[in-house]
Amino acid sequence: MFDIKWIRANASAFDRALERRGAAPESASLLALDDRRRALVASLNDAQEKRNAASKLIGQAKAQKDEARAAELMAEVADLKTVVQKGEEEERALTQALNDALAVLPNMLRDDVPDGADENDNVERGSFGTPPKFDFTPKEHFELGEAFGEMDFETATKMAGSRFVVLKGQIARMERALGQFMLDVHTTEHGFTEVVAPLLLKPDALFGTGQLPKFNEDAFETTDGRWLVPTSEVSLTNLVRESLLSEDELPLRFTALTPCFRAEAGSAGRDTRGMLRQHQFNKVEMVAITTPDRSDEEHERMLSCAETVMQRLEIPYRVLRLCAGDMGSTMARTFDIEAWLPGQDAYREISSVSIAGDFQARRMDARYRDADGKPQFVHTLNGSGVAVGRALIAVMENYQQQDGTIRVPEVLRPYMGGLEFIGTPS
Repeated sequence: MFDIKWIRANASAFDRALERRGAAPESASLLALDDRRRALVASLNDAQEKRNAASKLIGQAKAQKDEARAAELMAEVADLKTVVQKGEEEERALTQALNDALAVLPNMLRDDVPDGADENDNVERGSFGTPPKFDFTPKEHFELGEAFGEMDFETATKMAGSRFVVLKGQIARMERALGQFMLDVHTTEHGFTEVVAPLLLKPDALFGTGQLPKFNEDAFETTDGRWLVPTSEVSLTNLVRESLLSEDELPLRFTALTPCFRAEAGSAGRDTRGMLRQHQFNKVEMVAITTPDRSDEEHERMLSCAETVMQRLEIPYRVLRLCAGDMGSTMARTFDIEAWLPGQDAYREISSVSIAGDFQARRMDARYRDADGKPQFVHTLNGSGVAVGRALIAVMENYQQQDGTIRVPEVLRPYMGGLEFIGTPS
């Protein structure tokens, strides 16, 4: 969220940043709204000063037994009171209008974010592994899972509608194993603190991380005004809302394995088969809270943490630097990890690791006290570490065997009771 004072001082840079995202310039309209508010505040201050001065004169007039003058002054005070009350109502309305306009603005992009219109303009910055070659035509995950009888979309649709799945048996166990493996790596090796947090959140929490008000159609609201978490980024980042931390406490690093709930608004017709795009899915999330001078370093560190998971699973992947046109509106820079899926013969996103700068901190009022004792906004970062359901897809498709079974990655075998293969040979 932007400070209108910053926009006033940096109007050209602000408009250029919006232009990079394909948006129209906003500084002129925002500053005009703020000018009206400031002018009104100034007039209210004048009216209040006149009212205070007239109130003092009433006592003097009464002491001099000048009742006519006292009555005149009392009428003036009454008129000024009405002016102030109406002006305060208008000022509140203008302030709310300004805040509403600021609340839907996208974050400023980092200078190193490449220009571009959409995903076709993303820039590859590295890759790991080589896509496997098969002596047979590789199947997609849902073909494998349905053949096992352990991935049931039909029953899920009967009970919940489309974009849900029922996992059973060994596939359900493998998904659980993946989540536990990821948590263990992040907590024992990467210094993250595991958190179990609410899955139902107040709207203020989603506003703090930027999901509201702009993306309300992509989240599920309950009948009591709370929201199901679209990602545990929301709950983990809000752990520091309305806080004043000491610099010595930073960085803070949190991780959680939670269900996530997405309405998938606007995705009609996309990835309708299988588990790639679900209304409910599990994800291991990483969140870091740090100082501005260390946030770039933390971004690279978090990317490395997510890559470690993929490398241990020996899943081929590539890392993309997202272009301006493909960036989430709340983020300043994003790296995507895309896993190779042989069944689709394509790379698909499995993790996004992003830096928000102070964008979320301003919305949450999350600050720290610097070395000089001055309160500053923290920087927040988040990343999938990684999406468990999509990791399951990647394992199933990359480790499939010609006989229809799936080899269990070595790092998962301790979580799978030593199993080396799942499924029944065809």
